[in-house]
Amino acid sequence: MKSKLYQSMIWLVVLAMLLAACQPAATEAVVEATTAVEPTAVPPTAVPTPVPPTATPEPTAVPPTDWMAVFTSVVAAMPADKGYSSVSAANLNTELTEKPPFLVDVRELSEVEKDGYIKGSINLPIRELLKNLDKLPGLDEPIVVLCASGHRGGLAMGTLKALGYTNVRNLGGGLNAWKKAGMPLETGAPASAAAISTPIVADEQLFTALDEFLSGLPEGFLTVSAANLNTELAEKAPFILDVRSDKEWNETGKIDGAVHIAFENVLTSLDQLPAKDQSIVVMCASGHRGSVIMMALKFLGYENVRNLGGGLNAWKAAKLPVAGWEDWNAVWGDFLTNIPEGYYTIKAADLNASLAENAPFILDVRETAEVEKGIIAGSVSIPVREVLKNLDKLPAQDQKIVVLCQSGARGAMVMAALRLLGYTDVVNLAGGLNAWVKAELPVVVEAPAALTAGTAPVVDEDRFAALDKFLSELPDGFYTVKAVDLNIELGVDPKPFVFDVRTTAEISASGYITGALIIPINEVWGRLSELPKDKAAPIVVLCQSGHRGAMVSMALRMNGWTNVRNLAGGMNAWVAAQLPVAKP
Repeated sequence: MKSKLYQSMIWLVVLAMLLAACQPAATEAVVEATTAVEPTAVPPTAVPTPVPPTATPEPTAVPPTDWMAVFTSVVAAMPADKGYSSVSAANLNTELTEKPPFLVDVRELSEVEKDGYIKGSINLPIRELLKNLDKLPGLDEPIVVLCASGHRGGLAMGTLKALGYTNVRNLGGGLNAWKKAGMPLETGAPASAAAISTPIVADEQLFTALDEFLSGLPEGFLTVSAANLNTELAEKAPFILDVRSDKEWNETGKIDGAVHIAFENVLTSLDQLPAKDQSIVVMCASGHRGSVIMMALKFLGYENVRNLGGGLNAWKAAKLPVAGWEDWNAVWGDFLTNIPEGYYTIKAADLNASLAENAPFILDVRETAEVEKGIIAGSVSIPVREVLKNLDKLPAQDQKIVVLCQSGARGAMVMAALRLLGYTDVVNLAGGLNAWVKAELPVVVEAPAALTAGTAPVVDEDRFAALDKFLSELPDGFYTVKAVDLNIELGVDPKPFVFDVRTTAEISASGYITGALIIPINEVWGRLSELPKDKAAPIVVLCQSGHRGAMVSMALRMNGWTNVRNLAGGMNAWVAAQLPVAKP
């Protein structure tokens, strides 16, 4: 019995324990104190100030390249008195024998292999130039760039100047000018260029933009040929911007319709250009300056800009129309080549005979002081510098006119000028008044015949302007040299180049000056290559009396030779002075 009771109690205890385990935990009773105790003040938990997330710094904005400033600097570094940073073929050839600059040929390799190259040059095609700056010398070293005509060379030169190269020039007229001047060329291709420097690029953004421009040059390199431009002018004419100097614009002609803004003024005269989406063709004389302005305009946002390849020189070579200019090369070539026997002269005896029969109009072109010492009776006086300003005082263009001066030189120039203006029967007194006096013909000391004003003939304006300018600007001495002075000059270096334009028969009869180049006047224009390559070289022309020499010296000067004189009195004066004569 007790055993059963004991077991029952055990089960009850177990059951109680199980039930207790299943109940939720009892809430602990809070016993309030009989005496109230103030609780200690607990400060409220501080709410932390939100800390903004660390901001990623914005990259410093690089301002866009100021292309106006860049190209203003480039243009300023190309002053007119330094040839706009160009060098002529003749001057470069001299430099190469003395203190050679570094030569960079920016033509394509195929052009180099086809046409040859200047000894010592390296070849870096224009599109690859800026990827090879390590092949160039330092920023201040002398560099000459060259291409075929001057356009790409101008782009390369302008680019290098923009990057800080301070002594860069472009070969004027490029390899074409070098070849035309008869300068030496190597065949094949130059050796591969070696790295010789560590390039200094101060402005990566500028460098990148310039490299992208050169690298992306299209076929034709943003040029237009003279022939294609002429076609465009007949269809939908572009705006032609002529950036030559005022002197070039006024004296060497222009393309009709072109707008003239001198190279150094273009960037401050953009208001004179059309809208940036219009077609513009830039031009200069050879393509050099035009290439730099074309490049500047492209970077300033002009979308359709090209350069006239070869400039006005190429336009003229293509025989396209030029306003305000005469092709004096062709004019003088035709005149001298076809000059007849007698060379448009009259002998003193023949003039004297004509005075008794059907007297011609006698035009004395000496200075007033010379005229006052004696004249041929009946002659009129108009000094050489004023003749063409007084065409209304001369007879009609088909009437007989005899021109005279003291020795024949001035008379020859006036005679030639009048014939080139359309006068058909003008001759020069051979030997001038000196020959008249030597023939013991009469000279009177009296006032010349009065001038009567009539109507001036209609003549070619451009031709007239050039001839009048030449005669009006004749200096004292009229571009002549006396025999005794020439003899002295021939005894020192550098000697003048002596150019004898007489015939073989005259050479045989009278002899010649030792060392002279002898080319008869009718052959002169076909043999100009035999003259000094440098048009500034001193040249003395001579004939028998000074007449032909004066015409040839005038022709050469009007075609760019700048230091040409005529032997006053010709070989006759040389012999009369008892100076040495060589015999054939």
